[in-house]
Amino acid sequence: MIYPPLEELMQNGKYNRYIIVSAVAKCARMVTDEYVQQREYAEKLLANKETDKSLASLIKREYRNEKAVKTAIKRLAQGEYHIVDESIDKNCNT
Repeated sequence: MIYPPLEELMQNGKYNRYIIVSAVAKCARMVTDEYVQQREYAEKLLANKETDKSLASLIKREYRNEKAVKTAIKRLAQGEYHIVDESIDKNCNT
């Protein structure tokens, strides 16, 4: 089960399941890319002996301990990322 529930992410029927799944997948890809960038930077620091910290301590806990999809769902629910859907008419006053 995901938290928050899918119905909450759908924002009162504004988005269907397909749009939510696509948005979460795109966001999860972004989270994975952020993790890869942090890991590459941490490995570079370790290779150049610029730090004595462990690799795990140089990467944010959010990326280390959570799955990308779970982080993406949390970010969408908290409003850090927004769904941009060009199929919704911008001139409509709903």
